[in-house]
Order: sequence, then structure tokens, then C-alpha cells
Amino acid sequence: MNPTPADPLPLGEYSRLLESVYQGPLETPPWKSFVEELRGLMEASFVTLILRPAAADRPSVLVLAGPSKIESVDLYDSRFYQLDPFQNLPRGRIVTADDLLGERVWLESVIYLEYLKPLDIRHILACDMVPSEPGEDCRLRVTRGHGQPAFDERDKALMALLMPHVRQSVHLCSHMGNIKLERKLFAGTVDSMQVGTVTLDEKGVILSINSEATAILDEKDGIALVGGALKADYGNENTQLQKLIQTALAGTRDASEKTVMAEAMSITRPSGRAKLGALVRIIPAEEHEDAWSRPKVAVFLRNAEQKASPSIDVIRRLFDLTHAEASLAVLLTNGLTLDEASEQLNIRRNTARAHLRSIFSKMGVTRQTELVRLVLNSVGQLG
Repeated sequence: MNPTPADPLPLGEYSRLLESVYQGPLETPPWKSFVEELRGLMEASFVTLILRPAAADRPSVLVLAGPSKIESVDLYDSRFYQLDPFQNLPRGRIVTADDLLGERVWLESVIYLEYLKPLDIRHILACDMVPSEPGEDCRLRVTRGHGQPAFDERDKALMALLMPHVRQSVHLCSHMGNIKLERKLFAGTVDSMQVGTVTLDEKGVILSINSEATAILDEKDGIALVGGALKADYGNENTQLQKLIQTALAGTRDASEKTVMAEAMSITRPSGRAKLGALVRIIPAEEHEDAWSRPKVAVFLRNAEQKASPSIDVIRRLFDLTHAEASLAVLLTNGLTLDEASEQLNIRRNTARAHLRSIFSKMGVTRQTELVRLVLNSVGQLG
């Protein structure tokens, strides 16, 4: 099939180009395959996808295909972006340099003479995407050199076909990025609370293990990974653990946000240390999410001997304590006596008692148990 301005590429080439657009969010850097593919199809010298334009207080974020050097990008970010006539184009409008300024004005412009001409850039085809959501700014620039033809209606038609797909791909990438950030945030919160987490798919296959769970399992004291599966050391407890997991897996089909099964058990440690706590919980899903393999069950593990680890700096700011007072409060929260805490802090007992009186006053409590409760229930654990 021969391409026309309304159909600027053969179907196979256009299909391959679109595939690279939607593959973009999964690549590092994103859309690298797309800009390389587009550069070849349009016989361009450079193709640049600008994900964040340069500003006085920050450099640009872009994906570039072409024989450019980092010095050229730095030079643009530090000076020439201020002279760029393609800044803040009307959204969705596709223009060339000659369209925007006229040939004579363009070829006499400072940015062309001092920046672009030495890079052998004569023709520019540009479009600023209409964002799907605020902040999803994206700009596409395609260039050709002095010995190449100017961009024509077929080139503009191709860009017009591409930009809605680029827009959708950018939106998907932004959405995926937000999900990843939320996952990191919540995973970090769970880690800071010293809770081990193991997730399983619908077949009971382990999908993920966080650092706290890894530490517990590596000790092989009560529970361990055996053949890629969780197994408790003692037969009766292992039977109970497997039953809880299988019951949870069977219940995932009917689970909803309002009815989420969670069952707990203790796991004996052969070493004689305090028992581990285990909680098996269904991870609810929407109907169509079950079409793909995904976490279905979470097993939470907690070492009862694990000391609380509230941030001293957060506790200090939260309750307006001095650093010495916050350090003492954290040690008392971890179960140390006042004598043990004063020895660890290398201070006299009378000094520790004076700190404790000040802590009581600032936190509005009169007993050490109340102090511990306030610290453990505060956001200090998340710092």
C-alpha cells in the first residue's frame, strides 16, 4: 500500500511505530525505541521527546535520538531555551520553523545562527501535546539538516496521527509512576514498622518477600523457605499455616473490600526464643484484575522480640524534646529500665531522672507506660 498525506506510512511501519509508543512506559529511558524508530522513518537528524521543558531553576528532561552530545543539551538548558521560539506552542498545533517565524526571520534568529546551525539543524517540526491530566507535559521535536528536504504535509499528517497515541502513552506512564511511588511509600512504611511481608499468587507461588521477612526466614528458626514455599518447623504448626494459606486462596474469589479474611497464628521457634506471629490475609481485587496473575494473599510475619525503632529526630520534633530526651524516650519505649537507659546513654541516673521529668511534662503524661504508649502510637515509627 502506497502512503498518502492522509495515510503517511505503510500499515506495517505505522503498526511498528505505535507498538514502540505504547512500549515506551516500560523502557529505560522511556520511549527510547519510539524516538529511534521515528527518526529512521522520517529520515530525521534528531527526534526529541521533551518530558519536562527547561526553566531557569531546572534543566530539561528529554529523550533524544540522534548524534547529539551532552554538552549541546547543557548549552540549550543554560542559555538557548530562553530564545527558543517553540516554547509554549498552542497545544496540539503542528508547526515548522518556517511556519512559525517565516524563512527569513528563522534563518536570521540568534538560536538558529549560534546554536542550531553548528549542529546542522535547519528544519524543525514541532508539536506540544494536549495533556490528559495537569502536569503531563510532553513536546515532540523532529529536525532535519541543511542537506535534507523541508517537512511537508505528509510529515505533518504523520505527527497528527501520532500525538493522540503519545498523549495516551504519557498518561499511562504517569499513572504507572504514581502507582510505583505509592507502592514504595507503603512498602517503606511496612518495613519501618518491622513487619515481614510475603505475597502469593493464586497458585500459592511466592511473588515478593520484603527485607524484614527475608531476615526472619533466613534465620530458619520456626519458619523458612523450603522448595520455594513457606514451611513451619513443627508439623502441627505447618499444617495450620498451610490450611490458613489454602483457605485464603480459596476465599479470594469472593473477597471484597468489606469482607477480607485475616487469620493469625503463633509459630514456635526451636531456639527457645519468643514465638513469631503470623497473619494470613486476602488481598482483595476488582473483578477484571483477576484476568492476570497478581498477589492474592499476604502473609505477615512479626518478631515479638524486635525492638521498636521510632526515629529519634521525629520523636524530638513531635513532642518538642531535646535530643537527649528523645534518645531516652526511645530507649524506654524499647523496654529498657531507667538505669539501663542511663548506662547506655552514658549519663548519670539523676540526669536521666531529670530528663524523664521533663519528658513527662512535655508529653503530658505521668507514668512511663503512658510515655511508651504515646511513642508507639505516634508517627515516629514511620520516620
